[in-house]
Amino acid sequence: MNLALFDLDHTLLPIDSDHEWGEFLVRKGAVDETAFRARNDAFYEQYAAGVLDPVAYLEFALGTLASFSKEELDNWQLTYMREVIEPQLLPAAHELVKKHQDAGDLVAIVTATNRFITAPIAQALGVEHLIAAEPECGPNGCPTGKLLGEPTYGPGKIAATNNWLASRGQKLEDFPRSWFYSDSQNDIPLMSLVTDPVATNPNARLTAHAQAHGWPIIRLFEQQ
Repeated sequence: MNLALFDLDHTLLPIDSDHEWGEFLVRKGAVDETAFRARNDAFYEQYAAGVLDPVAYLEFALGTLASFSKEELDNWQLTYMREVIEPQLLPAAHELVKKHQDAGDLVAIVTATNRFITAPIAQALGVEHLIAAEPECGPNGCPTGKLLGEPTYGPGKIAATNNWLASRGQKLEDFPRSWFYSDSQNDIPLMSLVTDPVATNPNARLTAHAQAHGWPIIRLFEQQ
């Protein structure tokens, strides 16, 4: 068995699901447009530049979730999937995931975005295993606004992936081949550990790194 790992935003999706969730809340009038959008956009720019403080961002994102009831969150989650995510679930992403599944590979999504947003997306993509930022939830099932454990961002993806594999009695070295598909230079740490890093819809910094190291580059959505 081999291992295939996928980043999510701008890799299997042509959008950033975390940022778009914030825009969705603005459109629904659930948050103050001016103040929320300013912070949401600022964090996104920091992420794109590779200078994001992941804990600060997750406290912002999870704190927003904690402002609402479980019923509100469940309803918005369904609406968000229908209105925003489902139109962006493009055939090329499904086909790439299915290629690995059909080959018998162990497939997982490894994302810095929190599980509340990404679990339904992973399900829609047919991916059973999801490694994501884990929101703490209270007895009522609602996020408390706190993060469980460490952010699954940058080098944090290595620790999270190793912990997940260890829970299965496995380690990365057990797999003859291992892929990690990502669009961002933020994922170079984990990409450097697998046997087959694939720069997928890469930004400029990852493109340059991939070219310098002979990594393959694919662009899933150019023909969509």
